[in-house]
Amino acid sequence: MTDPSEYSPPKVWTWDKASGGKFANINRPIAGPTHDKELPVGRHPLQLYSLATPNGVKVTVMLEELLALGHAGAEYDAWLIRIGEGDQFGSGFVGVNPNSKIPALLDRSGPAPVRVFESGAILVYLAEKFGGALLPTESAKRAECLSWLFWQMGSAPYLGGGFGHFYAYAPTKIEYAIDRFAMEVKRQLDVLDRRLAESPYLAGEDYTIADIAVWSWYGALAKGLLYEAGEFLQVQAYTHVQRWTEAIAARPAVQRGRRVNRTWGDAASQLPERHAASDFDAPPPQA
Repeated sequence: MTDPSEYSPPKVWTWDKASGGKFANINRPIAGPTHDKELPVGRHPLQLYSLATPNGVKVTVMLEELLALGHAGAEYDAWLIRIGEGDQFGSGFVGVNPNSKIPALLDRSGPAPVRVFESGAILVYLAEKFGGALLPTESAKRAECLSWLFWQMGSAPYLGGGFGHFYAYAPTKIEYAIDRFAMEVKRQLDVLDRRLAESPYLAGEDYTIADIAVWSWYGALAKGLLYEAGEFLQVQAYTHVQRWTEAIAARPAVQRGRRVNRTWGDAASQLPERHAASDFDAPPPQA
């Protein structure tokens, strides 16, 4: 590996060597499918194709929250997409999400299937589909909620693709890169902490899709579950974020949603696929 201080970018970048790191085998500079593979379809109108990464957790938590609110139409099939094995590049998945990223949702409840991709778009779609659930209808509150939702969508690349990559996955530890992204993540934590000093939840008094989206990333970080970086980033210092994190983590729907499409960690925390509420009571998968 070339010393970063000696690297001089070429005039034209070319893809002529492996990128290195944990996900090198699935990184490529082109889009489109790599192989033909149809997606499975279950018995519910809502078909989710995902993995329990922070972005995937957003949607399974949302669906479980909708069911907890009594929206029976939110019953869903959650199919496992193993991104480390390249499932997201199958032709069926690319047909639902041309960006080849999880999660992807297919709503088959109408005369023609509706595809929805990008986790924030899925949260808004589901909220509106079920009568504005977890999305305020009053103009100012709705604006606050959507502002924090899109704040998370814009911030995630710094936390995931930036800090997470260089701190946890890059083949070489680069001080400049880790320092640069750690600084930004801590600034974001401070943004959240200041907001949560003002109100119980991000959009105000009520729990919304903004909390679901932000918690999946920053709640996990605050609990020390993301990149094992809690001590490094001194997450306990953000006391309002900690209060908010624990309140959301205690919600039964959040606890269920975190298990769906999860294939790592303690066996009791895993539910690789979910096709009915009774699946949560099934014996944990065997190692």
